[in-house]
Amino acid sequence: MRMGKGVEWALHVLLALAWIDDDEPVSTAQLAAGHDLPPAYLNKQLQALVRAGLLLSEPGARGGFRLARRPESITLMDVVAAIEGSDEAFRCMEIRRRGAGADMPASAFRETCAVQSSMQRAELAWRRELARQTIADVRAEADAHAPGAGPVLRRSFGRD
Repeated sequence: MRMGKGVEWALHVLLALAWIDDDEPVSTAQLAAGHDLPPAYLNKQLQALVRAGLLLSEPGARGGFRLARRPESITLMDVVAAIEGSDEAFRCMEIRRRGAGADMPASAFRETCAVQSSMQRAELAWRRELARQTIADVRAEADAHAPGAGPVLRRSFGRD
Protein backbone atom coordinates (compact mmCIF):
# COMPACT_ATOMS: atom_id res chain seq x y z
CA MET A 1 0.00 0.00 0.00
CA ARG A 2 1.31 3.41 -0.88
CA MET A 3 0.13 6.58 0.78
CA GLY A 4 0.54 10.02 -0.69
CA LYS A 5 3.04 12.52 0.64
CA GLY A 6 0.15 14.46 2.17
CA VAL A 7 0.00 11.88 4.98
CA GLU A 8 3.64 12.48 5.88
CA TRP A 9 3.16 16.24 5.69
CA ALA A 10 0.05 16.09 7.87
CA LEU A 11 1.79 13.93 10.47
CA HIS A 12 4.78 16.29 10.66
CA VAL A 13 2.50 19.32 11.01
CA LEU A 14 0.54 17.62 13.79
CA LEU A 15 3.79 16.64 15.49
CA ALA A 16 5.04 20.24 15.22
CA LEU A 17 1.81 21.59 16.70
CA ALA A 18 2.04 19.00 19.49
CA TRP A 19 5.57 20.19 20.28
CA ILE A 20 4.49 23.84 20.17
CA ASP A 21 1.72 22.93 22.62
CA ASP A 22 0.00 26.28 23.04
CA ASP A 23 -3.24 27.91 21.94
CA GLU A 24 -1.66 30.33 19.47
CA PRO A 25 -2.40 29.47 15.84
CA VAL A 26 0.43 28.83 13.38
CA SER A 27 0.00 30.11 9.83
CA THR A 28 0.20 27.94 6.76
CA ALA A 29 3.19 30.00 5.64
CA GLN A 30 5.04 29.27 8.90
CA LEU A 31 4.20 25.57 8.78
CA ALA A 32 5.23 25.34 5.13
CA ALA A 33 8.49 27.22 5.72
CA GLY A 34 9.25 25.11 8.78
CA HIS A 35 9.16 21.98 6.64
CA ASP A 36 10.20 23.51 3.29
CA LEU A 37 6.86 22.61 1.68
CA PRO A 38 4.74 24.42 -0.91
CA PRO A 39 2.17 26.47 1.06
CA ALA A 40 -0.73 26.02 -1.37
CA TYR A 41 -0.48 22.24 -1.40
CA LEU A 42 0.14 22.04 2.35
CA ASN A 43 -2.96 24.16 2.90
CA LYS A 44 -5.05 21.50 1.12
CA GLN A 45 -3.80 18.92 3.60
CA LEU A 46 -4.46 21.28 6.51
CA GLN A 47 -8.03 21.88 5.33
CA ALA A 48 -8.58 18.11 5.17
CA LEU A 49 -7.41 17.90 8.79
CA VAL A 50 -9.85 20.69 9.72
CA ARG A 51 -12.74 18.84 8.02
CA ALA A 52 -11.79 15.72 9.98
CA GLY A 53 -11.83 17.63 13.28
CA LEU A 54 -8.10 17.26 13.90
CA LEU A 55 -7.19 20.94 13.46
CA LEU A 56 -8.93 24.21 14.13
CA SER A 57 -8.57 26.99 11.58
CA GLU A 58 -8.58 30.61 12.74
CA PRO A 59 -9.01 33.26 10.04
CA GLY A 60 -7.34 36.63 9.89
CA ALA A 61 -3.90 38.16 9.79
CA ARG A 62 -2.97 36.51 13.10
CA GLY A 63 -4.83 33.32 12.26
CA GLY A 64 -3.65 29.89 11.34
CA PHE A 65 -4.01 26.36 12.64
CA ARG A 66 -3.88 24.68 15.99
CA LEU A 67 -4.74 21.24 17.29
CA ALA A 68 -8.46 20.62 17.74
CA ARG A 69 -7.80 17.79 20.18
CA ARG A 70 -5.03 16.73 22.50
CA PRO A 71 -2.23 14.73 20.80
CA GLU A 72 -3.27 11.70 22.89
CA SER A 73 -6.62 11.60 21.10
CA ILE A 74 -5.41 11.94 17.50
CA THR A 75 -4.55 8.56 16.02
CA LEU A 76 -2.47 7.85 12.96
CA MET A 77 -5.58 6.24 11.47
CA ASP A 78 -7.44 9.53 11.96
CA VAL A 79 -4.75 11.26 9.91
CA VAL A 80 -4.62 8.64 7.16
CA ALA A 81 -8.42 8.67 6.83
CA ALA A 82 -8.47 12.49 6.73
CA ILE A 83 -5.89 12.69 3.96
CA GLU A 84 -6.41 9.48 1.98
CA GLY A 85 -10.06 8.74 2.71
CA SER A 86 -11.51 5.69 4.37
CA ASP A 87 -12.02 3.46 1.33
CA GLU A 88 -10.63 -0.05 1.57
CA ALA A 89 -7.21 -0.43 -0.03
CA PHE A 90 -8.12 -3.72 -1.73
CA ARG A 91 -11.19 -4.28 -3.84
CA CYS A 92 -11.95 -7.77 -4.98
CA MET A 93 -13.05 -7.80 -8.61
CA GLU A 94 -14.13 -11.46 -8.43
CA ILE A 95 -11.75 -12.52 -11.20
CA ARG A 96 -12.06 -16.06 -9.81
CA ARG A 97 -15.34 -16.21 -11.78
CA ARG A 98 -13.58 -15.50 -15.10
CA GLY A 99 -11.25 -17.62 -17.20
CA ALA A 100 -11.13 -21.14 -15.80
CA GLY A 101 -13.67 -20.11 -13.14
CA ALA A 102 -16.27 -19.27 -15.78
CA ASP A 103 -17.03 -22.98 -16.17
CA MET A 104 -17.51 -23.59 -12.43
CA PRO A 105 -20.99 -23.86 -10.91
CA ALA A 106 -22.38 -20.89 -8.96
CA SER A 107 -22.15 -22.98 -5.78
CA ALA A 108 -18.35 -22.74 -6.01
CA PHE A 109 -18.64 -19.03 -5.28
CA ARG A 110 -20.94 -19.08 -2.23
CA GLU A 111 -18.06 -18.42 0.14
CA THR A 112 -16.20 -15.12 0.15
CA CYS A 113 -13.16 -15.11 -2.11
CA ALA A 114 -10.15 -16.37 -0.13
CA VAL A 115 -7.96 -13.65 -1.61
CA GLN A 116 -10.47 -11.00 -0.55
CA SER A 117 -10.81 -12.32 3.01
CA SER A 118 -7.02 -12.60 3.38
CA MET A 119 -6.54 -9.04 2.18
CA GLN A 120 -9.32 -7.78 4.46
CA ARG A 121 -7.66 -9.39 7.49
CA ALA A 122 -4.32 -7.81 6.60
CA GLU A 123 -5.87 -4.39 6.08
CA LEU A 124 -7.80 -4.64 9.34
CA ALA A 125 -4.55 -5.41 11.19
CA TRP A 126 -2.91 -2.39 9.53
CA ARG A 127 -5.83 -0.11 10.43
CA ARG A 128 -5.90 -1.37 14.02
CA GLU A 129 -2.19 -0.65 14.43
CA LEU A 130 -2.62 2.87 13.05
CA ALA A 131 -5.59 3.40 15.38
CA ARG A 132 -3.50 2.23 18.34
CA GLN A 133 -0.81 4.89 17.84
CA THR A 134 -1.37 8.57 18.57
CA ILE A 135 0.41 11.82 17.81
CA ALA A 136 1.48 11.80 21.48
CA ASP A 137 3.14 8.41 20.89
CA VAL A 138 4.95 9.77 17.83
CA ARG A 139 6.06 12.83 19.84
CA ALA A 140 7.41 10.57 22.61
CA GLU A 141 9.32 8.44 20.09
CA ALA A 142 10.68 11.53 18.33
CA ASP A 143 11.76 12.97 21.69
CA ALA A 144 13.58 9.72 22.48
CA HIS A 145 15.34 9.62 19.08
CA ALA A 146 16.14 13.34 18.85
CA PRO A 147 15.72 14.98 22.27
CA GLY A 148 16.53 18.46 20.97
CA ALA A 149 14.08 18.46 18.06
CA GLY A 150 11.08 19.78 20.00
CA PRO A 151 12.87 22.79 21.50
CA VAL A 152 14.50 23.61 18.14
CA LEU A 153 11.13 23.50 16.43
CA ARG A 154 9.51 25.66 19.13
CA ARG A 155 12.25 28.27 18.68
CA SER A 156 11.92 28.17 14.90
CA PHE A 157 8.23 29.02 15.30
CA GLY A 158 9.06 31.81 17.77
CA ARG A 159 7.65 29.99 20.79
CA ASP A 160 10.72 30.19 23.08
